[in-house]
Amino acid sequence: MRNVKVAIWGFGAMGSGMARMLLKKKGVEIVGVCDTRPNIAGREIHEILGMERRDHKAVIVQADSEKLFTERCCDVVLCATDSFTKSAFPKLKFCLEKKLNVISTAEEMSFPQAQNPELAAELDKIAKANGVSILGTGINPGLIMDLLVIIMTGCMVDVEHLEAKRVNSLSPFGPTVMHEQGVGFTVDAFEKAVKDGTMAGHVGFHESVGMIAKALGWKVDKFEQQMKPIVTKVDRKSPHGFAKAGDVAGVNMTGQGYVDGTVKIDMIHPQQIEPEMEGTFTGDYVTIKGTPPINLANKPEVEGGLGTIAMCVNMIPQIINATPGLKTMIDLPVPHAIMGDFRDQIQVELK
Repeated sequence: MRNVKVAIWGFGAMGSGMARMLLKKKGVEIVGVCDTRPNIAGREIHEILGMERRDHKAVIVQADSEKLFTERCCDVVLCATDSFTKSAFPKLKFCLEKKLNVISTAEEMSFPQAQNPELAAELDKIAKANGVSILGTGINPGLIMDLLVIIMTGCMVDVEHLEAKRVNSLSPFGPTVMHEQGVGFTVDAFEKAVKDGTMAGHVGFHESVGMIAKALGWKVDKFEQQMKPIVTKVDRKSPHGFAKAGDVAGVNMTGQGYVDGTVKIDMIHPQQIEPEMEGTFTGDYVTIKGTPPINLANKPEVEGGLGTIAMCVNMIPQIINATPGLKTMIDLPVPHAIMGDFRDQIQVELK
């Protein structure tokens, strides 16, 4: 069997990280990369990454997606360009119509039925018409605050209430995430952005709540979320963000999913750059009230950047093997590391 062919759309912090991971794996090869930034387009990926090419083929970053993504040019496209389903839709549609499977890092794509049911239905229709599949995933949403929670309910007789809490560092993420979380904003600018609806904060609570409810058979009748600024007392600097003392280093997000008028799902997610500088230590926590009760803790957090990179790469076989259509993490076999040959995970004929 030939190598699994992968293309990457977006060569920022996540896309380039996926490339680094793929270049160390067996049975998989990068056949194309698309990025429009002048300092990236036209350059060879190994040179950008500072890695020896060895026996890998040279891959020049292309700015023109229409020239790069031709019909069946690869087995899967890793699309690492957007957070929202609406903004990602044109790229995703384009890839699906070229008969390419897609894995998207867009947070809303983890369960687009929650906020964009019409677009979700359209993507499902396009994917099925072209015999390919599409998945949105990452560390969160995609695993920590939804799939992991769902899996833990598998050993329960009944569930009364679920709480997913993730205390994490934003430091590994790129400029887009810094802006979405208000890093470097003044408090006034942050609060104004919240008020006028331009502050994204963590994207994915609605999707995580929707995925959990769908898995458990609950109907969410109301969803709410809140965001508050995390104000730093000291200057903080990450690779792609900076917040001076008195400004915003991140956002404290909370959210609630109501079932039959009662809060059944709680989301708690404070995230900031360099949290340890002021004594905040990261971790992931799942607390489920029911029979038997669940109290799961992982400290420190699963690093967000690496986790997202790994989730997307490790789900490549699952989306290639999947039946055509729009998929979520509860539709596919569980994610797992692939330490052997990627080709051994493929159950369909690669065209």
